[in-house]
Amino acid sequence: MNINFDNSYARDLTGMYADWKLTAAPQPQLVWLNESLAVSLGLHIADLHSTAGLAMLSASQAPAGAQPIAQAYAGHQFGHFSPQLGDGRALLLGEMINTHGQRQDIAFKGSGRTPFSRGGDGKATLSSVLREVLVSECMHALGVPSTRALAAVATGENIRREGMQPAGVLTRIAASHLRVGTFEFFAARGDNDALRRLVDYAIQRHHPIQKEQTTPVANKALYLLEQVINKQAKLIAQWMGFGFIHGVMNTDNMSISGETIDYGPAPSWKPTTRKPYSAPSTPKGAMHSRINPPLPNGTSAAWLQPCYRSSMKMMTKLPRWPWMR
Repeated sequence: MNINFDNSYARDLTGMYADWKLTAAPQPQLVWLNESLAVSLGLHIADLHSTAGLAMLSASQAPAGAQPIAQAYAGHQFGHFSPQLGDGRALLLGEMINTHGQRQDIAFKGSGRTPFSRGGDGKATLSSVLREVLVSECMHALGVPSTRALAAVATGENIRREGMQPAGVLTRIAASHLRVGTFEFFAARGDNDALRRLVDYAIQRHHPIQKEQTTPVANKALYLLEQVINKQAKLIAQWMGFGFIHGVMNTDNMSISGETIDYGPAPSWKPTTRKPYSAPSTPKGAMHSRINPPLPNGTSAAWLQPCYRSSMKMMTKLPRWPWMR
């Protein structure tokens, strides 16, 4: 595997993550590969299908130049503040520049325990991995900013959830994994130096100040806040336009890049009802419920056609696992 990694987060933000090593999956098997996304990243499809490619996509072995890290962040979860969360079942493998000149994170979900696992096993069920593949690629097909799914791998082990289920690893591509909760982690500790470094890094990576800008930026933190508010307001308006409800819309699951990230256990579309609605995994009246905006009769199915076509195209490429029947 030859990937030109340029790991700016690990290089510029020391002290904001834990270095970590990958753990080999017992019997990895590639379930699905997003070949078009791989090409746009400048990756060679043959390499990803190779033994070394499977070792990377199963979070078993890091290729040369990668620097696996578990990122630290906090979060307001369901109305309560948790001062330390972090990547409990995820790892940032590294960063690369895609064929469009954009910096992208390559990360894993379900890759095993980290220092932030808080007693969990750090694993993901294969069904949850495939659900994120379908939902994130659906959102992309609809034109809603979202993290992307590069690959889904079955690890060959079973994990205990509601009964025993096959485990999987998702390889996720994102503009970054900087979250609102990343800033909360250091704000809660009164670490102003770390916050200044984060602000500078976030501005440079996502919201660079143009040299020809006529009005000078007197307060960089306020400037960044305004940019993030605008990005997130636009994103949530797009969610509402399609009737999408984020299953776990906490501050640790909100990216400052303006992408949809960390799809919850039951992200949902309810495009036609005007009644209050909650995601199925949340109690009635929960904070993740809302009243859907009315849509003209007969249009909602047409709006979801790109999602349907994208999902059906992917489903035809998935092997028929016994538990999918």
